[in-house]
Amino acid sequence: MADPQHLDQIAERVERLLLRHEELQRTNALLHQQLQGLQAERDSLKSRLNAARARIDALLDRLPAAAQPPSSDDAP
Repeated sequence: MADPQHLDQIAERVERLLLRHEELQRTNALLHQQLQGLQAERDSLKSRLNAARARIDALLDRLPAAAQPPSSDDAP
């Protein structure tokens, strides 16, 4: 038959492991929320960047041809 002290040690270790598991689950949930927030921020920044690029491209298209620097295709 198993030693009662040994069983108590195993039970204590199992309890500690369960507490650690719950703690890790909470941490994982918080990290998941943080990741979702950062992904939303990234998507917003990408959208703003694309809008800014579109505005810059529109402004460049309005410049007179003489004011634009020569492209690398025009180089000898």
